[in-house]
Amino acid sequence: MALTSSMLSLGTAAPAFALPDVTTGKTVSLADFAGKDALLVMFICNHCPYVVHIREELARLGNDYAGAPLGIVAISSNDPVTYPDDDPAHLKKMAADCGFRFPVLFDETQDIARAYDAVCTPDFFLFDRNRALVYRGQLDDSRPNRGIANGRDLRAAIDALLAGKPVSADQKPSSGCGIKWKR
Repeated sequence: MALTSSMLSLGTAAPAFALPDVTTGKTVSLADFAGKDALLVMFICNHCPYVVHIREELARLGNDYAGAPLGIVAISSNDPVTYPDDDPAHLKKMAADCGFRFPVLFDETQDIARAYDAVCTPDFFLFDRNRALVYRGQLDDSRPNRGIANGRDLRAAIDALLAGKPVSADQKPSSGCGIKWKR
């Protein structure tokens, strides 16, 4: 059964994080994006059919905004003991297979997912230059077995933010698999 995102209050400050990148082993932190005008934080995983459905669009986002002043980071917080496909080795393979141009971080303690009030995978959070939340919600209206992911909703928010325009407050929650919390 799909869960929907919590819709964290707009204006919320981006919680700090410092997590290992599954592809490089290096720690990536919120401070590493200080020079960017915007930051997209995505909670994803390897096994969820909702994430599998949008992987190609996530890769396109990374490619399309590679030269923009937008930082992008993905975080996986699922418990790899109960969901071994979401362990760092499998996440690293996913990032390579998909051609992700952004770091994929592993939140072993699940503290970062809790700090962001992330509920499902995928779950998206877009922050402005001051790291205030301006968008949270769905990538687009597509779902597994229904439509092709095009990122319409998230792209509209990113484009507005980068153009210095207001981001629409008409935002729909993301839907996906619930984060697999440790017992």
